[in-house]
Amino acid sequence: MFRFFNLLALAFAAVAGPAAAQHTARLEGRITTDEGAPAEAVTVLVKGTEQVAVTGGDGRFVLEGVAPGRLVLAASRIGLVGQEREATAAAGRTTRVDFTLAVRQYELDGVAVSAERSLNEQPAAIGKIGITPMDLPQSMAVLGERVLAEQQVLHLSDALKNLNGLYVMGTTGGTQEELAGRGFSLGSSSTFKNGVRFNNSVMPEMSAIERVEVLKGSAAILFGNVSAGGVINLVTKKPRFEQGGALALRAGSYGFYKPALDVYGPLGGGLAYRLNTTYQNAGSFRERVGAERTYVNPSLLARLGRRTEVLVEGDYLKDDRTTDYGTGAVDYTIARVPRSRFLGAAWSYFRAEQAGATAAVTHQIGRGWQARAVGGMQRYDHDNFSTMRPNAGGQFVRADGMWIRGVQRSRVNEAYGLGQFDLTGRLRTGFAEHQLLVGADADRYHTETTGYKSLARYDTINIFIPGAYTERTDIPELDRSTLTTAPVARTGLYVQDLIAITERLKLLAGVRWTRQTTRSEVLTYAGGASAGQRKADAAVTPRLGVVYQPGRAAAVFASYANSFTLNTGVDVDGRPLPPSFIDQYETGLKTDWFSGRLSANLTLYRIVNSNLAQMSLAGGNTNANIRELAGEVTSKGVEVDVASRRWRGLSVMAGYSYNETRYTESNVYVVGSLLRYNPNHTANASLFYAAPASGPLGGLELGAGAVYIGERMAGRSTRLTVRNDAFRLMPIDGFTQIDASAGYAFDRFSVQLRVANFFDVLSYYAHDDNSINPIAPRTVSLTTRVRL
Repeated sequence: MFRFFNLLALAFAAVAGPAAAQHTARLEGRITTDEGAPAEAVTVLVKGTEQVAVTGGDGRFVLEGVAPGRLVLAASRIGLVGQEREATAAAGRTTRVDFTLAVRQYELDGVAVSAERSLNEQPAAIGKIGITPMDLPQSMAVLGERVLAEQQVLHLSDALKNLNGLYVMGTTGGTQEELAGRGFSLGSSSTFKNGVRFNNSVMPEMSAIERVEVLKGSAAILFGNVSAGGVINLVTKKPRFEQGGALALRAGSYGFYKPALDVYGPLGGGLAYRLNTTYQNAGSFRERVGAERTYVNPSLLARLGRRTEVLVEGDYLKDDRTTDYGTGAVDYTIARVPRSRFLGAAWSYFRAEQAGATAAVTHQIGRGWQARAVGGMQRYDHDNFSTMRPNAGGQFVRADGMWIRGVQRSRVNEAYGLGQFDLTGRLRTGFAEHQLLVGADADRYHTETTGYKSLARYDTINIFIPGAYTERTDIPELDRSTLTTAPVARTGLYVQDLIAITERLKLLAGVRWTRQTTRSEVLTYAGGASAGQRKADAAVTPRLGVVYQPGRAAAVFASYANSFTLNTGVDVDGRPLPPSFIDQYETGLKTDWFSGRLSANLTLYRIVNSNLAQMSLAGGNTNANIRELAGEVTSKGVEVDVASRRWRGLSVMAGYSYNETRYTESNVYVVGSLLRYNPNHTANASLFYAAPASGPLGGLELGAGAVYIGERMAGRSTRLTVRNDAFRLMPIDGFTQIDASAGYAFDRFSVQLRVANFFDVLSYYAHDDNSINPIAPRTVSLTTRVRL
C-alpha cells in the first residue's frame, strides 16, 4: 500500500498547471460580507465575456487568461447585494480586486448574474461545513437542478447514471431501488433528504429535488452509522422571495401520466413559501402491473432579522403499486420468459406511506461563525402482500416451468426522530487558519415488523406456458405470526478542523464519539411469548486527511478514516450482533482546466470492513432483521470523473469506475469470492447542447447519455458452514443503456421529449436468486411546462 501511494505521489508530482500566456492577464481577489465573513459561492463575471469564477469557502477567486485593458467585474449571489468594480488588467501580471458585499435583508432587487460552478467548486450541504471540494481530501459529487431538468430525471437511479461508482444493485419486488457504492449497500441509514435520514424502502419522489449530493467513502464522522460506500443527500427546492413557479404535465409509454405543480413567492414580513406537488399514474411493460403515487412538499422560510433564518419543510408520499418479483430463476439461471410476463397474482400489492417534517434554524453569529439546529421526524409504513418469489432456492421452479405458488405478507411501521446542532466558523492561531465544525446529534428509530404465517400452496402455474393451469384470483386470509419491535437510539459528539497550514498545504482532522443502544423483542402471537435482547455499543473513531495544492487549479490529497457500524437486528439465535469496524484509505487528484471550464479528477481507495453484517440466508430466511456476520470484506478501486461547465451551449460529463469487493477473511463463505451485486466496471457519459438564445435555433436543446453496468453476481454464495450447501452464484451480464432527449422553449412555454433505453437492450437486476426484474424496454415520454 505504501509503495502504491509513493508511485501515485510521483505521478502527481509530474503534473504541472498550465502557464499563463504572456499576452493575457490574471485577476484575483477576496470577497467578504459587510459582517466581515468570507462570502462563499459568489459568482464573479468579467462583463462582456464568458469568463466566470466562483468563490470558495475562503471567499477567494481567480480569473486566468483575461484580455488586458480596462474591464468591469460583477459579483453577485442570492442573499447579498450585487456589486460592480472597474479594474485595469496588465498583460503578464496579476491584478487584485476585492469586494465587500452587503447582506440583503428581505427581497431581491434587480437580476442576479448567475453561472455554473465546476465539479470542484460545488460544496455540498451534506458536508455540514461547506468545505470547497478542492480543500476536501475525499471524493464528492453534486448534480444540480440544471442537469436534473435537462435529463428529465424521474427516478433516483436516473440521476445516479451520472455518478460512477454508485449504482442500483437490485429492485426487489419492483417497489424500490436498492442502492450501492464502492461495493457496499447504501441502506436507509445512508440516504438523507435535507440532511435528515429517510427510509429508502420506497422510491423517493424526484420532482421536488433541486440537487443530489454524494460523499463517497466514509462520512461516519458526520453522521455515525453510515455505509462504507458513502452517503446520498437529496436537497429539495426552497422558498423564494420572488413570485414564480411552473405547471407541468408528463405523459408517456404504458399509460404513464404525471401532472406537477411548483409555486413559490413572498408572504410579507420576511416570509416566503414554496409548494411542490405531483400525482402519478402508470401502467407497465409488465402485464397486470401498475403504480399510483401522490406527493406533497410544502416549505416556509422566515427571516428573523439579518442574521437568523428558520426553514420548515414537510414531505408526504403515498405509493401504491403491484408487487412484481420478475421472471424467476431455474437452477440458478434466469428463466427465459418474455420481458412482459408477470408471474404473480394479479391482486399482489405494495402500499407505502411516508410523512416527515424538518425544521432548521440558522443563526449568523458574525465574523464567519454560524450556529445551526435541525430537528426532524418521519413516519414510514408499508404493507407488502403477494405471492412468493420464484427462485432457485426455497420456492423451486422446476425445469419444465411448473411452480407451486405460495403467498406471503409483511408489514412495517417505523417512526424516526433526529435532533442535531452544529457550530461552524473560522479562526486563526498563529500562522494557521482554521475552518472548524463542532456538533452533536441524537436520533432514534422505533420499528415494528409484523410477520404473517405464509401459505405454502396457493395454486400452480407454468412460467413458460401461460394458461397451463387455472390460476386462483381470491385473496387468502393470513394470520399474524410474530411482532418484532426494534428500537435503536444513537448519540454522537464530533469535532472536525480544516487547518490551512499554508496557502497550498491543508490538513483535515476530526474525531467522533458514538453510542448506540439497540433492543429487539419478538412477540409470538400463537403462544403470546416474547423474547428480548438489549445491547449498547460505543466507540471513538478518527479521520485524518492532507491536501496539497500546487496551484489554484489542482489538488493532491490522501486520507484515512475509521468508522464503526453499529449493527442492528439479531442472529438466527436471537442474539444482538457486535459492531463492525471499517478502515478506509483514499487518495486522489482534482484538477480544473481552462479557467474552470473543464474538471478532471482521479480517486483511488481501499476499504476494509472487519465483519460485514448482512441478512442471514440460513434456512431460506426472508426476515431482514435476522442477520449474520459474514467476515472481513475488502473493497478497492479507482474512479475517474470528467465534467465541463457549459461552453457555447455545450456541456459534457463522463466517468469510469473499477471496483473489486471480495471476502478476505471468512468462516462462512469462500475467501476470495466476490461480494454479490457489485459490478467490477461502471462507466457513464452524457452530452448536452443548448442553442444560444439569440441565434436562429434559440430555445432548442438536445442531449444524450449512456451508462454501462458491468457483469455482476446474484444468486447466493456457497456457505462453508452448511454441509452439501446447494446455493451458488449466478452471473448477470453487463449492459449499456443509451437515453436521448430533445426540447424547445419559447416565451413561458417549453416541451421536452425523452427516449429511454433507445436501443431497447435487455438486462436484469436480481436480489439473491429471486426478484429477478428486467429493465424497462424503450420508453418515450413528453413533458410540457408553462412558467407561472
